[in-house]
This record gives sequence, structure tokens and C-alpha cells, in this order.
Amino acid sequence: MTSNLFIFFAAFWLVINGATMATKYAARLAEGFRLSKYLVGFVVVAIISILPETFIAINSAVENLSSFGLGILFGSNIVDLTLVFALIIFWAGREIKVESKILKNHVVYPFFLLLPLVLGLNGNFSRLEGFALIIAGAAFYYMTLRGGLKNKETYSKNHRLQNFILLIFSMFILLFGSHFVVSSATNLAEFFKINPILIGMLVVGVGTALPELFFSLKCVKRHDDSLAVGDILGTVLADATIVVGLLALINPFSFPLKIIYVTGAFMVVASFVLFYFLRSGRILTKKEGFLLLSFWVFFVLVEFFVNR
Repeated sequence: MTSNLFIFFAAFWLVINGATMATKYAARLAEGFRLSKYLVGFVVVAIISILPETFIAINSAVENLSSFGLGILFGSNIVDLTLVFALIIFWAGREIKVESKILKNHVVYPFFLLLPLVLGLNGNFSRLEGFALIIAGAAFYYMTLRGGLKNKETYSKNHRLQNFILLIFSMFILLFGSHFVVSSATNLAEFFKINPILIGMLVVGVGTALPELFFSLKCVKRHDDSLAVGDILGTVLADATIVVGLLALINPFSFPLKIIYVTGAFMVVASFVLFYFLRSGRILTKKEGFLLLSFWVFFVLVEFFVNR
């Protein structure tokens, strides 16, 4: 138990410091490529942030436990759309500002999250459906990237390359730390005989959201709200489309329909609720943060009841 506690706190230290470095170099990268900070968060940072849950999901697919990976992906997305946004609002101690172009470019965002639910209504994912999900996710990323490019550049290619390498390095520190946070927390939960269902929802789901959580916390403290919002939204979209698609490509699988009707439904509803809040004055207030937190608590209670 003592070793797990040491690993847990040491890993948290890595996550916090990795987030600090990633925030700095992502902002520099945005300036060097003349990209908006939101776009760097949505594309560059988010793609790296999904690696913890991606590794878990792929391992589950290889071991013929793809339904477990699917549940973790949907559960992690709900954490991102509700709990993570709530925490960054509370941490910032102010309203979170939202760029108008974010709302303009993401009118269809919740409907992309609905796609895996529609394809999974029969209780399985085929390789063809997995390929369709990957194409859909890649198409959304392409549209977002194309819409965020500007004409002029300010930094040399060497500076851009240097900042990109340092960003990748800092994000891998985040990933390394988050991996051991999850594993050590799981061991501690088993030691204290906590219900395995709660381990899955609270430890794995929240644990895989640590990179985007700590990255976003550092961003809002530096008033880089767009970078924080982009990271979270980009991570959720990639998990729901590209990563789920990879699972199906590796090993087509069947799963309990309650993952679609309960966990998946909560994910889509959470996205509609969040975007409703984002459009209300183009800010996220503390009141809306409390509502998002309440939504996550309600989700946990429902999942506990359904899976008891």
C-alpha cells in the first residue's frame, strides 16, 4: 500500500509538471504556425491526450474485451464534457470565455458523437462501421484544421519544429504520469475493497481524463481559455469516432446494449447540454459549472444502479 501511495503522488507530480510544459509550448506552436490556440488544443494536444484511453481500449480489444474498452471511452467522454469543464471553471474562479468561431464551426459536433450510438444500435460494431467512424472523425478534424489556418507565419521552421518536439515531450510526460496515476489508484481501490464498478467509472474514467484536465487547468490560469476548450472537445470527438473505430477494425465485437442506451446516451446529452451553455452568452459561468458537476454525479448514480 505504501508503494502505491508513493507512486500515486509521484505520478500526479509528473502530470502537473507535464501540463505546465505542454501549455507553454502549445501556445508557442499556435503563434509559430499562425493557428488559433483553440485549433492547437483541438488537433495537436487532443490527439496526444487520448493515448491513455486508447491504449486501454486497444489492449481490451486484443484480449477480446472490447466492450470494456467501449464503456471506458464513453465514460471518459462524459467526464470530459461535465466534470472536467466544471473543475476548470471552479479553478479559474471566473467565467470561461468561448470564441464565437468555436460555436460556428461546431454546430454539428454533438451529432458526430451520436454516430457511434446509431451504428451500435444492433449491439455490435463491424470493421466496416469502424472504418466509417474513423473517416467521420478524420473528416471533422480536417474541416476544423482547414478553417483555422491563417496565411502569414511569424516563426521560422526551426522554431516551429523545436516547439513541436517540446510539446510532444511534455505530453508524453503527461501520459506517463497519468498511466501510473490510474494503475496505482486502481491498486489502492482494490486494497480498500471498493466496488469494481466504481473503480471503472471513477478511477479509470477520471484517470484517463487527467491529461486534458491538468492541461486545461493550466491553460485557464494563463487565460488561454480557447486552448483548454479545444483540448477537451478534440479529445471527446477522437474517442467517440476514431478510437471506437480502431477497436472495431482490430476486433469486431458485440457489447451489452446498455452501453449504448445508458452510457452512450449520457455522452450525447452531455454534449448538447454543454453546447447549450456555450452558446448562452459565449461564456461558461460558475452556475453552469455546478449544473455540469450535478449531471456527472447523476450519471455515476445511474451507472451504479444499472450495473449493480
